[in-house]
Amino acid sequence: LKTGLKDYVLKNNFKKVVIGLSGGIDSSLVATIAVDALGKENVKGVFMPSRYTSKVSEEDVRQLVKNLGIELFVIPIDPIFSSYLQALKPVFKDLPPDITEENIQARIRGNILMALSNKFKYLVLTTGNKSEMSVGYTTLYGDMAGGFAVIKDVYKTIVYKLARYRNSLGKVIPDRVLIKLPTAELKPDQKDQDVLPPYEILDKILKEYIENDKTYKEIVEMGFEKELVKKIVLMVDRNEYKRRQSPPGIKITPKAFGKDRRMPITNKFT
Repeated sequence: LKTGLKDYVLKNNFKKVVIGLSGGIDSSLVATIAVDALGKENVKGVFMPSRYTSKVSEEDVRQLVKNLGIELFVIPIDPIFSSYLQALKPVFKDLPPDITEENIQARIRGNILMALSNKFKYLVLTTGNKSEMSVGYTTLYGDMAGGFAVIKDVYKTIVYKLARYRNSLGKVIPDRVLIKLPTAELKPDQKDQDVLPPYEILDKILKEYIENDKTYKEIVEMGFEKELVKKIVLMVDRNEYKRRQSPPGIKITPKAFGKDRRMPITNKFT
């Protein structure tokens, strides 16, 4: 991952990279890889809190930045988010909040990162992992916005292992980041497991379906719950259109999306 990132940055004439930091494991690992590959002086972090951002997340971001020795920009998104809601109010009327409002926040953050990229010639590194990319647990033109996806071929369970391994060489990622439940913090009390199974289970199903070419029936026969397998397989199939629009990244598994596994975007998936 270090070699791939350094190679891409240098051969495309970039000098510095910028990363949106949330206080989560993915952005923490990407920032750490970037510092190891490029040097702390060439990595910029951006913390973009909203009304749903916890104090814990802010503390973890600041501790990570301190440990890595990188510069941090803090740009709150609530004023921008409120402006969006006000502008859309005549159209949305009294419709209840849903994923629309969540995605607006992600896209505001993506827009800010791209503005910094344009102004200062930074390369934006996205932080999505293979588990999220597989099932579409990511926002198109939001957290997917960027120029290079460092861990797009790394399953979430491997993200944790890599973070622990890196900390064994010298602690940089705060301990709390390694143990707290993953969350996008786009609505109150949100957790990844509200919509996804535990990553230990999800990654096993994904590996069988994506890399081992097992069918839905074969995966169920391995002992996984029938309805869960059906849900995951459909999520993978339906989200090919998102993966086609993701930034390039580093291949580390036998079957990476885009290069080794390409499926039809439209095939009447139901």
